[in-house]
Amino acid sequence: MARVLVMIPSGEVYDHDNVRWYQHSDVQGNMDHYHNIGDAFVFDSSLKLMNYEKIAELPIMHLDMDHIDRLREEYDYVILRGSNYVHQHMDWTNAIPVLKRLGLPVIAFGIGAQAPVQGQLQLSEQTKTVLKIIADSTVSLGVRGAYSAEVMNDIGIKNVRIIGCPTAFRRNEPGMKITLPPLEEVRTVGITIRREVSPTYARDIERYLTFHRDLVKEMAGRFDATLMAQGEVEEKKLVFGTMEQKEEAIAALKANKWAADWYLDETVERLYRTRMFYSDVVADYENLVRSKDLVLGYRLHGNLMALANGVPSIYFTYDSRTVEFAETYQIPKFDIFAGGTFRLEDYWDQSLFDKYNQAWHRTYGEMQRFLTENGVAHKMLETGQMADPVRRVA
Repeated sequence: MARVLVMIPSGEVYDHDNVRWYQHSDVQGNMDHYHNIGDAFVFDSSLKLMNYEKIAELPIMHLDMDHIDRLREEYDYVILRGSNYVHQHMDWTNAIPVLKRLGLPVIAFGIGAQAPVQGQLQLSEQTKTVLKIIADSTVSLGVRGAYSAEVMNDIGIKNVRIIGCPTAFRRNEPGMKITLPPLEEVRTVGITIRREVSPTYARDIERYLTFHRDLVKEMAGRFDATLMAQGEVEEKKLVFGTMEQKEEAIAALKANKWAADWYLDETVERLYRTRMFYSDVVADYENLVRSKDLVLGYRLHGNLMALANGVPSIYFTYDSRTVEFAETYQIPKFDIFAGGTFRLEDYWDQSLFDKYNQAWHRTYGEMQRFLTENGVAHKMLETGQMADPVRRVA
């Protein structure tokens, strides 16, 4: 049973290995704060794969080296929650002096790189240094997919293992498979929505939002649909807000040129008012997806939560991050910028999900080997496959 420090957590831990947002019961206090609850999915899932007796946050915001020295004696290793850290705007604050002073292994739990729409990814010297400190502290550094592995190789980090994301394995069932029911039996559908997007990563905002709008309308017109938000302020107000706050949210959406011109028509507004779901508690999302026959849409971790519970999901890819996840797991995907028309019938094909089942099983094994070779006490079961060496990117 290990003693674990967490670098950059995303929420508070309760009942040993469950995560919810900080002060989650203070609904009004959190109302105007944007936080992506999908990050908490990853944190929660990481905890569910590990065996530990004690957990605490590794502070990097305020330097206190005496405190860091005490932590070195009290804890065994650090986990870095998997997220999109490898991009040109990442600020690691005091991570370099803290990690050097701490001297403990840092387990990079499926971190990823984000490619800009134009030009090459430019990383700061701070980011390169942090990543090299982490890689040098362990047998392997865990990344979410092939693109992230290539970025690591480009900065001289060779000991990379592609492990995807802990969320995919949170049930710890190595025999998990997606088996499609007949499409005519599908009744309840979750639509993971992401209205806000950066033009740095999505190259055509009009196409992104108009396709998003049409997908929501089509699925809601065909099935008993729930819109699954993950933290945008206006969507959150429509779930938790007072009547006044709900109207403020709709007014803000209508005042937003992108939303008003390309997204929020009368049908979407009605669905926003009547079918929206949001929670600051990870378990609430898991309970929701278990009640669905299908979950699809724009949210990477919302979709992955469904797949982790045996519920079919289809990804709509729009940036390097969503493409990388879909490729790692061979998840059926539709590129919204490639043109063409999405037809659910074209994706309701067991052979497509058999490819996912095989890739999921293979990546489960990679995650299990990653934790084992880095000395992390964990609950993951053996898959029966022979262990492969740490991937060395040519």
